[in-house]
Amino acid sequence: MGFNKKMKTSIIESDIIIGMLDTGVWPESESFNDTGFGPIPKKWKGTCQKSANFTCNNKIIGARYYLTDGDNGPEDFISPRDAEGHGTHTTSTAAGGLVSQASLFGIAKGTVRGGVPSARIAVYKICWSYGCSDEGILAAFDDAIADGVDIISLSVGSSIPFDYFEDSIAIGAFHAMKKGILTSKSAGNGGPTPGSVVNVSPWSLTVAASTIDRKFVTKVKLGNGQIYEGATINTFDLKGKMYPFIYGGDAPNLTLGVASEFSRYCFPGALNATLVKGKIVFCEYFTDYEGVLEAGALGAVFQDTGNKDFQFSYPLPFSTLNVNDGRMIINYLNATENPTATIFKTSQDNNQFAPFVVSFSSRGPNPITTDILKPDLTAPGVDILAAWSEASTVTEDDTRRTRYNIISGTSMSCPHATGAAAYVKSFHPTWSPAAIRSALMTTAIPMTSNNNIEGEHAYGAGHINPLQATDPGLVYDAGEIDYVKFLCGQGYTIANIQLISGNSSSCSEETDGTVWDLNYPSFALSSTPGKSITRVFHRTVTNVGSAVSNYRAVVNAPPGLIIQVQPSVLSFEYVGQQQSFVVTVGAELGNSMISGSLIWDDGVHQVKSPIVAYASIML
Repeated sequence: MGFNKKMKTSIIESDIIIGMLDTGVWPESESFNDTGFGPIPKKWKGTCQKSANFTCNNKIIGARYYLTDGDNGPEDFISPRDAEGHGTHTTSTAAGGLVSQASLFGIAKGTVRGGVPSARIAVYKICWSYGCSDEGILAAFDDAIADGVDIISLSVGSSIPFDYFEDSIAIGAFHAMKKGILTSKSAGNGGPTPGSVVNVSPWSLTVAASTIDRKFVTKVKLGNGQIYEGATINTFDLKGKMYPFIYGGDAPNLTLGVASEFSRYCFPGALNATLVKGKIVFCEYFTDYEGVLEAGALGAVFQDTGNKDFQFSYPLPFSTLNVNDGRMIINYLNATENPTATIFKTSQDNNQFAPFVVSFSSRGPNPITTDILKPDLTAPGVDILAAWSEASTVTEDDTRRTRYNIISGTSMSCPHATGAAAYVKSFHPTWSPAAIRSALMTTAIPMTSNNNIEGEHAYGAGHINPLQATDPGLVYDAGEIDYVKFLCGQGYTIANIQLISGNSSSCSEETDGTVWDLNYPSFALSSTPGKSITRVFHRTVTNVGSAVSNYRAVVNAPPGLIIQVQPSVLSFEYVGQQQSFVVTVGAELGNSMISGSLIWDDGVHQVKSPIVAYASIML
């Protein structure tokens, strides 16, 4: 029976179409092999835009590109083909097939697969060498909606948040929501700065990035036998051979008048190429690899005070060490007549603290609507191995090509959530975008501020749990009218609401709703520091679990937070039945945040919602 269920699920999943709005795709990648796929789903209305160098198949069933004057560079393909790698990586993460023995030059070798390997892919190339235009984004949304995609994935965002009516992604996502399509979006890479989260529209899913249980280490060995662990992805194998090791401060570029006080940082132009050529260079401060690369160094070891919870690849043997280890190396260089060192190829180790939200992942509070918690949840986005464009190199200033690459970002976590949303959609094809998002949020694995001091402003409802999300028990549903009420209640003008919705909406007493009454799976309230605040939230849940069930409210309220729920028991007699309740939250706010939770528990399902009160000074 289990086998039959698996076969049935796979057939259903193969009817799911994921629309990927990104830099295009490398269609020849083994991750997009269509062996075993049946005919294209009849619901598909899209096209494979004609191009001399791009062909679709039964896996990649559609592809389009949107070129605005000035966006493309000489390396771009004027087709849906990906020249950069980003789109190929995100697409294979969401829905790539199983590929064994995949690796980045032997690193992280194993079987790669996307979130829903049997799903179909529709590619919408909106980004080019010089950017992603609003016109292209909106046109791609329109086409994806008309083509018949089920989920839209968008690992794109601005460096600063825009209000909804000025945000092409928010506008496109609203139109997708109206047609029953959830848009999954990256939260941004502006962390850990408070209020840096982008893509915050409440009608979409905003995804933070968290670590996985694998981490990469790059060891450095000195001539005295001491070994130090660094944090990079070093794809070069020096075979353990020891090379001359020189301190950047001992190799100033005197021709340009550079002093050792400056050359020790290894800035471009600061090093004497004659002295460092063929050697490994130690640099006291992490700037970039360009200075050592242009000087002809064989490799580099940098002392780095920054975060080491994610890694980059470099075009030469490279490792970064913490300050304490850096001091030990300086002592060795100063005390040794002919110092030597080697940099080992990267190895992998277990990350015992995972998952936690990575430092670069953008944080709340929500800068547009302070009383809607964003990001919604977090998903794996650190050191992710996935398919890569063979027109691109491993990293900048590199000449090597690879079929699979390891990169990090909320761009990587977003397609993980997209795959999870598609998986839920395959079980529940009639569920609304809000219902799917609710299922993902209320079944997320709770996280702790022990690893992320920003708490829910870092991880939202928690870490994504796709298997559990197919059976959430209850969902918080919402539709177009609910979001229009929210916009009216927020004081948006009719003209601005029309820019977002595309409809001739009007605000009245019936359509004027408060932000606290938007039927969202999380609860947030904010005020000025030192104030007492009370907010009343009205919510409605829909039974999607057992027909006859009773849910009891379980409240977690730490000191400073008072949470009351009425009624405290919800009884259901059939699937699809709705029940409403009221949550009253009181908080004594200092200069930080207080977080609690509400769980609806029927003995089988635990429908979890974070409740966050914070001082607006956090913005």
